[in-house]
Amino acid sequence: MTARTALIVRGGWDGHEPVAATELFLPFLRENGYALRIEDSPDVYADSDAMAATDLIVQCVTMSTIEREQVEGLRAAVEAGTGLTGWHGGIADSYRASSDYLQLVGGQFATHPGKRPEKRAGGPADNYLDYTVELTELGRAHPITAGVEDFALTTEQYWVLTDDLNDVLATTTHPAPPWHPWHRPITSPAIWTREWGAGRIVVSTPGHSVDILEHPSVRTIIERGMLWATRRA
Repeated sequence: MTARTALIVRGGWDGHEPVAATELFLPFLRENGYALRIEDSPDVYADSDAMAATDLIVQCVTMSTIEREQVEGLRAAVEAGTGLTGWHGGIADSYRASSDYLQLVGGQFATHPGKRPEKRAGGPADNYLDYTVELTELGRAHPITAGVEDFALTTEQYWVLTDDLNDVLATTTHPAPPWHPWHRPITSPAIWTREWGAGRIVVSTPGHSVDILEHPSVRTIIERGMLWATRRA
């Protein structure tokens, strides 16, 4: 049997631990028959031969930049059937200046609300909130999330800007506390899929740190998403 090929593209902001985060999933990919290629920039996206031979892209690149030829290559590969997946800022807060990239993935990080001002100490934990990831009706039946119950996390809660091409498997609701300027609760997608040409895309917004990626529900969703997004025969 010919091995499937997974391309891991990692880099960008160090705060999301792109190396440690992606290393967590490499054994799973190997155990499921993937040959792995690891790159530390999106340069590979402009290599049409490499992309044609890639069945799955796992991207973990927060912020950073992408060149026109690179995003064109990424879009073409997904349209032709290459799967694309990732978590948190590694996919939903990548390449902010590229509207073509944002259209491809279907969601862009906007903010992560914070604690009460008097409880902030000036570190990352200022934005760690207790919140719940709630499965949608679609999510309760989808292969990625079937059997996963609503689950609670204490970490960054992503507010994302999205469009209705996404198939939303889970959501999270941001309250409207008096120290933030919005006036009613806002529900954002937390897990979604998106079909683009022959390709499949899966985005999970939980995943700020390795301990969150090790949460059983988060890890299950990401690993199932890798399998689901992989190029179909």
